[in-house]
Amino acid sequence: MDQLIQLTALVIVRLGQFIQPFLVPLCFVTAWLFVVLTIWNLVSAAREGITQAKQMHQIPCADCRYFTNSHFLKCPINPMMALSEEAINCSDFEAAKPLSKVKDVSRA
Repeated sequence: MDQLIQLTALVIVRLGQFIQPFLVPLCFVTAWLFVVLTIWNLVSAAREGITQAKQMHQIPCADCRYFTNSHFLKCPINPMMALSEEAINCSDFEAAKPLSKVKDVSRA
């Protein structure tokens, strides 16, 4: 039993001596790989965020004549798709007209 423990210890020491020259470069490459992957993930998340923001800015609900801006009922015509991606090509969209540009028919 004593010889088995000595043999195991000898194998571990020899293995450590064999691996030691490769350990520093391996750790160096692993550390830089971790840094590069972290930067890659941050850039990828920023790109996805910008793409999502551009998609959300295409939703025309806030400029629609029927948009109520109420928490209870955003749109009386299409309440289920109001302020969602489904509303991008809404067939019921009508541009809201500012009050100052609307002609008063009663004065004419």
